[in-house]
Amino acid sequence: MNTPKELEDFIQNGYKTYIPHVCIDCAIFGYHDHRLKILLRQIEGLHGLCLPGGYIKRVETLDDAAKRIVEEITSITGLYLQQYKTFGDPDRIKWNELDLEELSKQAPFKKIKSSWLRDQTISIGYYAITDFSSAIPQPGILSESCEWYDIDKIPSLLFDHDQMVNEALQTLRSQLYYHPIVEKLLPKKFTLTEIHAVYETILGKRLDLRNFPKKLVFMGLINRLPEKRNIGPHRAPYLYTFNKKKYSRALELGVTLS
Repeated sequence: MNTPKELEDFIQNGYKTYIPHVCIDCAIFGYHDHRLKILLRQIEGLHGLCLPGGYIKRVETLDDAAKRIVEEITSITGLYLQQYKTFGDPDRIKWNELDLEELSKQAPFKKIKSSWLRDQTISIGYYAITDFSSAIPQPGILSESCEWYDIDKIPSLLFDHDQMVNEALQTLRSQLYYHPIVEKLLPKKFTLTEIHAVYETILGKRLDLRNFPKKLVFMGLINRLPEKRNIGPHRAPYLYTFNKKKYSRALELGVTLS
């Protein structure tokens, strides 16, 4: 939907395919090598960044729409995905931030002033998380760019997306102990240092490197394998894997690991 003709048709007739007044905005977090990032888009005609998102097809469930949107944005299938909140304040999207006069001079946007896109819109927030090194971000419709930003270096965002990011991050951190998030970010076999880094980076706080992994082992949530990973002279830490049964049970019970 990136050709001028497709874009023009979406602006004029998109409501026939998509549900008006309701959209999905996705806080897509990326973890890799002790770093946590978030994916942000630059929208054409706007001087700022916002979360990527899209509209819901009339034939889709909310989860199916969110899955499709996230896959289109990241080029990855099967990402961990959770709905976390709905945003519907009447003034959440301020159209005076958009230079409609300038934008409507471009052929695909000539009907933007009278488009269905300008109606008051409720946004359903989803968050997803992946390894950002394996994603290939796609700008998508109406977007100039789509890039990763360090979670602690996010500029002020458009609309109410600062609130969206803050609440998505809080939800991610609170659900770290109740959902299989960490398992999705690690290889099948990992070291204690690697699992410690995932928890510490996402939570944004220090965790005792000596005691935290030991707690995981003591509780039986991870099992030590006879294999080691050779990472240098005199450095060959043991590899571990999740005990699927006990890990799933701990998530159900909401076991706190910190």
